[in-house]
Amino acid sequence: MPLNNRVKTGMSKLTTLLFDVDGTLAETEEIHRQSFNKAFAQAGLDWRWSQQMYGELLSVTGGKERIRHFLATHLPDFTAPGDLDEYIAGLHAAKTVVYTDTVSSGQMGMRPGVVRLINAAREAGLRLGIATTTTPANVTALLRHNLASDSESWFEVIAAGSVVPAKKPAPDIYHYAMQAMDVSPEECLAFEDSENGLHSAQDAGLATLVTASQYTQDHDFDGAVLVLDQLGEPDRPFEVLAGDAGGHKMVDIELLHDLHSRSA
Repeated sequence: MPLNNRVKTGMSKLTTLLFDVDGTLAETEEIHRQSFNKAFAQAGLDWRWSQQMYGELLSVTGGKERIRHFLATHLPDFTAPGDLDEYIAGLHAAKTVVYTDTVSSGQMGMRPGVVRLINAAREAGLRLGIATTTTPANVTALLRHNLASDSESWFEVIAAGSVVPAKKPAPDIYHYAMQAMDVSPEECLAFEDSENGLHSAQDAGLATLVTASQYTQDHDFDGAVLVLDQLGEPDRPFEVLAGDAGGHKMVDIELLHDLHSRSA
């Protein structure tokens, strides 16, 4: 059934979970920052992004876009040795190699509750998808080395990188994922960690659960169905930052259905 027809039927049962990656599944942003700096050094550049600067640059989604914004705002007189687009793409490709090597070495685990919840969702028969601005290689490395070697197949769609022209906060990546899965927004719950991600999901019509991350503690999450510090584990309950968790101490399938029904 076409997506637009499904919307008109008013289907409201929760069937699908859509996950952002960076900051949501894992605290990846600090590894991204370090990987950018290593790539810059490999290219003979003296650029170094501090945590403060990187926090500011995260307002721009997409690695190549972030480099371009940095040049425009901090090094406006920089002249690339050749075509600027190709130069930026080369830097970003080198950074991706550094990042995936780091993740593949086991230095990046998932955030609390992520593996538990994904496994519980699969057992409960919920459908899984990914909607992220990071590159497909980054997603693959994170999933394979934290879930299982075949864990990419657990997700019906991995919408990543430049599969859509407009990145978050535009809703395009979520529209793409839902079209690929043939689901309506009313069937889905999104997981995000940033203000840009929340806007992207909201503009796609999605109820959204936010787990604030290292670089997003001070973001505006108005409109999220629930804002937490993390998803929680049996021995490590989450902290509610905004919203009502209904007495739950960790995000489980029951809470997801409750949140979804509240947002219907």
